Amino acid sequence: MTTFLFTLLILIPIAVAIDISEKIDKFLRHETLTLFEIVNDYYKNFIIYYANTFMPLALFIAVIVFTSRLANNTEIVAINSSQISFTRFLYPYFIGATIVTIMALYMNHYIVPASSKTRKSFENTYLKKKRYQDQMINDFSLQLNDSTYMFLQTYDLKRNSGHQFSTEMYDGLKLKYKLIADRITWNDSTFTLLNWKERKIFKDRDSIFSGNKMDTTFAFTPKDFNYKSALAQEMPSPELSDFIKLSRKRGVKNLNAYLVELYKRTSLPLASYILTLIAVVLAHRKRRGGIGVNLALGIAIMFVYVFFLKVAEVLGAVAGANSLLNVWMPNFVFGTYAVYLYINARK
Repeated sequence: MTTFLFTLLILIPIAVAIDISEKIDKFLRHETLTLFEIVNDYYKNFIIYYANTFMPLALFIAVIVFTSRLANNTEIVAINSSQISFTRFLYPYFIGATIVTIMALYMNHYIVPASSKTRKSFENTYLKKKRYQDQMINDFSLQLNDSTYMFLQTYDLKRNSGHQFSTEMYDGLKLKYKLIADRITWNDSTFTLLNWKERKIFKDRDSIFSGNKMDTTFAFTPKDFNYKSALAQEMPSPELSDFIKLSRKRGVKNLNAYLVELYKRTSLPLASYILTLIAVVLAHRKRRGGIGVNLALGIAIMFVYVFFLKVAEVLGAVAGANSLLNVWMPNFVFGTYAVYLYINARK
């Protein structure tokens, strides 16, 4: 665990130094931006995010370094001579992996999302230029419940104003109610409709009302118009799970990006067991070249895993893909490889 913490404390300052070199010009551009705001709002949350991201890598490197030192000092030979099985030899490693996994799970599901929200708010305010196209929603539809739907031709998230709004209510396949407006505007708690027309359909007649302006409420807000995968990173897992359930009820077609974010919060911490087993098996025998050879081989395997993980996330976010299968596929593949190495190591 000491080696793990030491490795983590080496990786984080490197990431911070690289980030400062890239963003120092943007920080200096804002005269009102103080050092306290940069450290408290950005780099504190930056460290939380990357500490959580580097945990599996730091654990993997720490296990290789520690086990290689045991092997080079012939201590593993002495352990084997004492009739201690390889399975028993793994117990302390998996206790350490369990501690890291529990810590990473809690951070992934609760701490990192709240931290990311503050960090991204800082980035959007001081570091990123917002494009006008990113503020526009075009041809948007939403299913509010089993019988009610709404449609928008355009909506400007920056101005909180849209055009060609309509909402419809059905009884089975039969239209029972329709409300349309040329323009809709959000006013913090209510919507304002301009040039609206309301139609109520009965068995023997229709009732039609119209007006220039009407304030009303609906079962949605402008927040529901903005389906971006980046928003998933800012939601704690219970909130994200509820958001996915509500979005499914509303008929949102592709939520795979949100599902990928939810699933990987569990799959990545649990990979600590797989990476620990691979690292121990690779490093438990004394090799010519010592720690350097084991470390080079381990880092190569680690980068293959990270590459495979990123590819799986991209494929899992594609519409129609099985997000759960794609997110867990790297763990299945490397888990199988770890079991294969373990069986050979026992021999």
